Amino acid sequence: MSPLPSGDTIEQAVRLSGRAPSLHNSQPWRWVFDGAALHLYSVRERMLPATDASGRQLLLSCGLALGHLRSALAAAGWQTRVAYFPNPTRHEHLATVTFEPARIVTDADLDRAAAIEVRYTDRLPFSAPNDWRDFEPVLPVIVDPRDAVITVLPPEARAELAHASRLTAAVRRYDSSYQAELQWWAGHSLAAEGIPPEARISTEERERVEVSRVLPAIGGESRRTEIDEDRSVVVVLSGGDSAIEFLRCGEALSTILLECTVAGYHTCPLTHVTELPRSRAMIRALTGREEQPQVLVRIGSVPVSERRQPPTPRLPLTQILAVTAPATAVSE
Repeated sequence: MSPLPSGDTIEQAVRLSGRAPSLHNSQPWRWVFDGAALHLYSVRERMLPATDASGRQLLLSCGLALGHLRSALAAAGWQTRVAYFPNPTRHEHLATVTFEPARIVTDADLDRAAAIEVRYTDRLPFSAPNDWRDFEPVLPVIVDPRDAVITVLPPEARAELAHASRLTAAVRRYDSSYQAELQWWAGHSLAAEGIPPEARISTEERERVEVSRVLPAIGGESRRTEIDEDRSVVVVLSGGDSAIEFLRCGEALSTILLECTVAGYHTCPLTHVTELPRSRAMIRALTGREEQPQVLVRIGSVPVSERRQPPTPRLPLTQILAVTAPATAVSE
């Protein structure tokens, strides 16, 4: 095997990385391939300052894209090594990824990469996840504790969790900058960014999901009416509050979302309850950990017969990948 992935392999891996979820589908990432390595950059123009004033969620989003890229390359037969923040004078240069041929491609590698195309953020109510007792012990095994610490919240924490969600919504209701930003990214259809109507829920559907960000509601008939209230399991990813820790937490989130998809679960990442100090403190108290909660995930099952919603649009490859190497440098 060539010591470098082919140009087609690089393009496919970056395309799949772009399927990662991000805050309001803002997709704040850009990749540059120089013929020897892939470089990940944040795109500050896609940061949402009213929602994410510190840029924490921008880094989580970019970490998700990095995690998806590594999964895609593993399935294509490439191990990856990551140097985080390789240039101390360029804070937007988040990571440099280098490659070496993998000794083996496992079924788990192939399944995780295939899940990238299947996964989507599902904001509707869930049934309790099937066979959860068998899956829950897998979580601490698949995530490096240096990337994130996992807490599965018990059912008795649900009332306090719902309280934190309502508190966040109440405070944000009167934040005009936040509401304007929300309307821009989720209040109207954009060609390849933002949250389209089919990915949002109605007011009635939201009443059955106690823990959710309040997005502009849609009309139409209610869906999943057989599920009278959300019975998902909620998992918290906690970690440190440095830039590299945000990035690596995003990678851990990528792993969890893809493994849940492989297991047949639907997922919904939640960050609204970690954006404000008071609600974040409430979540931290629920985990009982010293680390700060960064992101939560609702995990559940849905009716087997239900059709999956169409994939949320993403930016074209030409807008997220630049190749600076000669054509011969990316051929096998």
